[in-house]
Amino acid sequence: MKKSTTQKKVVTNKAKAVAAKESPILKEVKQLYSFMQDNQLDTIEYDQKGLYVRLVKAKPAVVPVPVAVGSVTGAVSNGGAVALQEQYKEVLNAPLMGIFFRGSTPSAPPFVKEGARVEKGDVICLIEAMKVFNEMRADFPCIIKKVLVENGKPVKQGEPLFAIERV
Repeated sequence: MKKSTTQKKVVTNKAKAVAAKESPILKEVKQLYSFMQDNQLDTIEYDQKGLYVRLVKAKPAVVPVPVAVGSVTGAVSNGGAVALQEQYKEVLNAPLMGIFFRGSTPSAPPFVKEGARVEKGDVICLIEAMKVFNEMRADFPCIIKKVLVENGKPVKQGEPLFAIERV
């Protein structure tokens, strides 16, 4: 029993020695990280005494979502489909179920407005699904004729979002 007590003391003393001998570089990095967190910074760079450190806060990945393009008749199942078909030749449909947002934040301007020309790859809206904001991008150049969904409203997969005209 005496040996185990002695061994515990030795292990405890080693742990204290390791903690006391923490690298000064590691201490600086920890201080930089604390400073970054306290001031809500996304990136911080430090270059001093031959030490260069760049800390970058990880951002959630944006997953591109394919945009379904189709005729209005197949996309809308209610009686308004005939009226929409007569008005608009083509629509961009929701690629997934979620909440439709026209801009990046409620106070931000919308990505596109009615009558705007959109180039291939331009972000036209966001659809939030399970706390992930998915960017919907244009697959081809077009003109947004009409926004068919109100901002902040839930949409189903395949529901028409924009009436468009290809350019």
